[in-house]
Formats: sequence, C-alpha cells, structure tokens
Amino acid sequence: MEGGRVESVMAAIRDRIAARTLQPGAKAPSIRAFAPIMGVSKSTVVEAYDRLAAEGVLQARRGSGFYVAGRAPPLALADLGPRLDRSIDPLWVSRQSLEAGVDALKPGCGWLPSAWMPEDAVRRALRSLARTGGANLTDYSPPLGLPAMRGLLSRRLSTAGVEASPAQIMLTESGVQALDLVCRFLLEPGDVVLVDDPCYFNFHALLRAHRVEVVGAPWTPNGPDLELFEQALVEHRPRLYITNSGPQNPTGANLSAVTAHRLLKLAERHGLLIVEDEVYADMETEASPRLAAFDGLERVVVIGSFSKTLSAAGRCGFVAARSDWIEGLIDLKVATSFGGGGLAAELTHAILTNGAYRRYLTALRERLARARGDTLARLRPLGLSPWIEPAAGIFLWMRLPDGLDGGEIAQQALAEGVVLAPGEAFSASRGWRDYLRFNAAQASEARIYDVLERAIRRARDAQ
Repeated sequence: MEGGRVESVMAAIRDRIAARTLQPGAKAPSIRAFAPIMGVSKSTVVEAYDRLAAEGVLQARRGSGFYVAGRAPPLALADLGPRLDRSIDPLWVSRQSLEAGVDALKPGCGWLPSAWMPEDAVRRALRSLARTGGANLTDYSPPLGLPAMRGLLSRRLSTAGVEASPAQIMLTESGVQALDLVCRFLLEPGDVVLVDDPCYFNFHALLRAHRVEVVGAPWTPNGPDLELFEQALVEHRPRLYITNSGPQNPTGANLSAVTAHRLLKLAERHGLLIVEDEVYADMETEASPRLAAFDGLERVVVIGSFSKTLSAAGRCGFVAARSDWIEGLIDLKVATSFGGGGLAAELTHAILTNGAYRRYLTALRERLARARGDTLARLRPLGLSPWIEPAAGIFLWMRLPDGLDGGEIAQQALAEGVVLAPGEAFSASRGWRDYLRFNAAQASEARIYDVLERAIRRARDAQ
C-alpha cells in the first residue's frame, strides 16, 4: 500500500513536469504542503522525492528543498492531462483513422468517403485554374486571404443570419488552424475552456496543446444543459466556450433557438467568449439557429472549412470575428504560417461559384438521409440504440447494449481492421463509456457489422 502511495506522488510530480507547470530549476512543492494535497504522510513525500532525485528528475539542495533537474523534455501532448487508455485518447483515435490502410474500414472517422466527394468538380476546377492567367498558382496570399473568397463567405454567412463583412473574415489553411489561431489569440495557459460533453474529440487534443483546463458541459438534444452550464460558469469561470453549429459532433443534435438565446444571456452575464464551429453546417437540410446570428459577432467567433464536404486535400478554412480582433489574428497567422494557402482558396472559390457545389449538396443530403436510415437498421439488431435520430449530418451516437465498454469494443474491432470511435474519447468527464459514434457514410460494408457483432459477443462473454 505504501509503495503505491509513493508511486502516486512520483507520478504527480512527473505529470507537472511534463505539463511544464514545473519548469527546470523550479522548486518542487514543499514536503509539508504536498503531503495533504496528495493525501499521504510527509514521510511518503520524502521517499518519493528521494527516488526522483535518484532518477535525476529532482535535485536536492541542502536546507532549501528539492528542485526540478535538467532541461524540459520535448512537449509530448500524450503526457499532458490525465493518463488515458490509448483506445480512448483523442490523439490516438485521430491517428487510427488517418493512418489506417486502404483495406481498413473506418465507420469511426469524421469525414466522407472519397467516392462521395465531388472529385470531378475538383478536377475541372484545377484544370480551369491552370488555364487562367489570373490565378495565383505560385505566390503567397495576402494575410486576410483571397478577397473574392472572403466576399463569398460574407454572403454565405448572411444567409444564416450572421452579418460579417469581408474585412471581418480571415482565410486559414483549415478549420483546425482557424481554431488554433483563435485559441492563441484569446487564451493563456491555465485558462479554463468549456466544451460540450460529448464534443469533437480533437477539441480536447488541441486544447491540451494550449495547456488549458477543459471542463465539460453536458449536452442535450437541444443544446447544452443550461442549469449545469451556468453552474460551470460560476464554479470554473471559463474564458471560452467551444461548440458546433449545425449537426453537433458527435451526437447530430441541433441547438434550439430558445437554448441559444438563454445561453447568450449567460455568456454576457459571466463574460464568456464563444467559438462556433460550422464545419458540418452544409450538410443541414434546414439551417439551425446560429449563436453568431443572435450575437452579431460581439462575443462569438465563427470558424469553419470545406474539408468535410469538398476536399480534405485542398483545405480552405476561415475565421469570422469582430473587427477589432482581426488585426491580432492576422499577426498570429503571419507569425505561424506566413501567407497561407492561396491555391486552396482559389480552388474552393472556383467550385463554390460554378453551380456544381449547390447541386452536389442537394444530392449529398439525400444520400446521407438514406445512409443514416440504413445504418440504424443494421445496428439495432445488434442491440445498439440511438441517443437521437438526427435530421441531418453523417453521425449516429449509439449506445451499446448491456453497458459494454466502447473502448474495449473499439480495440477488438481494430484488430480486425475496423476503426471505431469510442464514446469516452469525446468526453471531458470521461463519461459516455457505453457509446460509439458511427459515420453513416462510412458504414455500408457488411464486414463492419460482422466484426461488431463478434466484438459484442466476446465482451458479453467476458462480463
């Protein structure tokens, strides 16, 4: 028992060093102060510090205490935050989807199959750009990005009720870069960020890189649970809230107008800033309420991209924000990526303005509706049940039978070449353990359900 307590103290110090809250040369917490924090005796802390000193992690200075030795190790995101089983670590789940071979099936990934994307339209646009003398094929782009694309985005946002002039829109190389720049602009290490629980698992991974504290606000079919949301505002005083507009990832639910109004009142009362990610909004058949439309971009920033519906190879993202924030965001963009991806913006603009994209979206929404119905019909006989039946989008948030562990099911499926997304990876509170997220567009192969059935059967037998 005592050995376990010593190891826990040693792990706590290592975690602080990995997270860089204890820098090289910094004094370790005093033995007297750290013992009650860890719930152990002072002698246990003494032994833990002596072992860390023997390993070269700490240095003992007579009469002064213990100090962190050496240089800081390279930043490893997997070492920040709580230790997680790799099957539910957001970085690991993302890498499994991205690194899977061509023969792997990926119902747990977050994008459309290549065969569903408008490849012919992309090829035609590339040929057209190659023939057009005015296209920028080789030079840097201006910091704000292609003016024609920003004008188009301004008009597109206005159809959703979001008023943003082209001067309030900055193009980025992806939606992820857009969020990263906003976080760099608004956050400091140690700030608290509120996210939906569950939410897109890469929000967790990116926020881990910014060394902030992440707090989950339980999500309902109409948006966040406002009572618990307000409780989190009072208790944690978060600087920022990150959410989806349109079909929420992973649940497919939409924010209601009533919830949006009440949420914005809470945000104003508590000084909360909001990032609204609309990367899946083009999959909606009817536009859902936008926080930025009600707020007028006063405390809401909109980010998005076309990687989920047009091309993940030629990515074009954007940030729409209040005018006095754009200059700071431009400076950060120049500092981190200089001119940005002009060719991707040219390509995206060409496709969005030739009529092909509008026709493609109409067909895509119908195809997704059929795929969601087909996927549900194949999952239900295996004992899985939907949290809701989404009206749009690619995701189905499915509960496993008998309280089975989604992480264990995902590990078993991965051994047979099927990449699944366990619910716990989407949760800041490590909840939703018995859920899996399914991408209906990636779930047509019969082998997925054979593998899933075997994994469920083995998990039941092991109970």
